[in-house]
Amino acid sequence: MKKDLTDLTFIILTRIDTIQRLENVKIVTDSLFKYFDTNLYVLEIDSQNNGILKSVLNRKTRYQFIEDKDPVMYRTKYHNLMAKNVNTEYMAIWDTDVVIDKNSICDAMKHLREGADVAYPYNGFFYEVPEVLKRFYFKHRDVRILKRHTGKMNKLYDFIMFGGAVIVNTKKYLQSGGENEEIYGWGNDDFTRHARFLASKYKIYRTKDNLFHLCHPRGINSQFRSTYSEKISVHEIDKENSRLAHSQ
Repeated sequence: MKKDLTDLTFIILTRIDTIQRLENVKIVTDSLFKYFDTNLYVLEIDSQNNGILKSVLNRKTRYQFIEDKDPVMYRTKYHNLMAKNVNTEYMAIWDTDVVIDKNSICDAMKHLREGADVAYPYNGFFYEVPEVLKRFYFKHRDVRILKRHTGKMNKLYDFIMFGGAVIVNTKKYLQSGGENEEIYGWGNDDFTRHARFLASKYKIYRTKDNLFHLCHPRGINSQFRSTYSEKISVHEIDKENSRLAHSQ
């Protein structure tokens, strides 16, 4: 029986730059609908709409396409746009390539409904699912496969992460200022968002499970596009941390 998460909207922003990305979006959205009675809002950004993504998504998905000829996906701007169009009490900012145990999502929602403002449904660590394991997971659609083979995977990062998947009280998210649009393209938006949550003195909860990241080729929207963009991103973290220090 599906868990009732009708008070939650998963927002997924994507640009289908490879076939692997398309496969990942398909498997991630199918898994969410498999286990939950919930809301999915997928926004596709690209120079033209070929209709492929919409054709493979579950018909219950709220799908939107925006034409944008800029090769750099302006993540913070579009996440803010999506957040303003969410009409449920809770909202999940969800990457196109992440898999998390359904029980961790339920645990996060339980704590939100009991008074938390923000919940991370994972422990801060991303494990990169290699192609061979990804194919096996696609066939069986069972996260226990990934859990059993965690030892065969590498951590995507060696430090605690705040992106990939975060569930928030929608009203509190908007009150905190949403995304920092000074960060253009791939960057440290997840860290600046978390710093604003801390500065707002929000109650934050984390579950104990790992997050699994389905591998894909990494292009311009999966890495800093230049040294200059990296410096801007780091500067915005410093600003948020300074604001946090003054709020305490």
